[in-house]
Amino acid sequence: MSSTYFHQGLFETEDGAPLWFESRGEPGAVPVVLNDGLGCDGFIWRYLWEPLTAKRRVMHWNYRGHGRSGVAPDDSRIGMEYITDDLARLMDAQKLESAVMFGHSMGVQVCLEFHRRHRSRVKGLVLICGSYGTPLDTWHDHTLLRVAFPWLLKAVEGSPHLAKRIMGRVLNTQLAVEFGIRTELNPALIKPNDFAPYMEHLAKMNPLYFVRTLDSLKDHSAWDHLPYVDVPTLVVGGEGDRFTPIWLSQRMAEFIPRSEYVYVPGGSHTAPLERPGLVNSAIDRFLRERVSVNSP
Repeated sequence: MSSTYFHQGLFETEDGAPLWFESRGEPGAVPVVLNDGLGCDGFIWRYLWEPLTAKRRVMHWNYRGHGRSGVAPDDSRIGMEYITDDLARLMDAQKLESAVMFGHSMGVQVCLEFHRRHRSRVKGLVLICGSYGTPLDTWHDHTLLRVAFPWLLKAVEGSPHLAKRIMGRVLNTQLAVEFGIRTELNPALIKPNDFAPYMEHLAKMNPLYFVRTLDSLKDHSAWDHLPYVDVPTLVVGGEGDRFTPIWLSQRMAEFIPRSEYVYVPGGSHTAPLERPGLVNSAIDRFLRERVSVNSP
């Protein structure tokens, strides 16, 4: 498919972090910004690109230390406290005054925090398979990760090169892809080739930047902000999501005023890849009916 607009490149932040982005699509309708999950570089949007860019401009970007984005010379400057500022400046550079914010997984926290800090720049929210905050407390519906994380952080900070070698060898294999599908996703719905790019990116990612980003997320929460979300909002939850259990999506939809909720039967944390027809249809209807140039 050909698009009227296409541009990709690197944008350098004030503290020297090069952020990769791409922007493409048709002008006209309210533009969209795609915000990834932790350790992701865009695999989840595979089936959304074509329907979205057919009607609007779409920008996707990589957080610091993710995908093709780098970090600042001070590589401790990474995580949630920098993401919303990075996004605002990137939108300035791309002359995007406002947009519909899409978020998957950690991207849901990003969208909610961005709305808190830059409300006038948000025309709508599409929150997919994510949490409003403190994800270590709800992963797999227990707090084991919260207990184990300080040890993981210490191990990676202490031996980052060893951690990188281990991640590279273990994750970038077909066995790792199959194991991830069978234990975390719905093997009856997900295509291995749709999930493999996530594992490939994670295998190449510097684990130091992964754990530092996760460290910045563990105590962040937009729970208190949910009642103040004043833009059209669509919440999508997967029935079998174990990373961010579906009750989190249901709770967000309950506490965000006038939000809509879409339940994905059989869907896991990768519901947009498992049931793209259902998810895409719900998003298309939401954008047509609820989001316009004059949305608040």
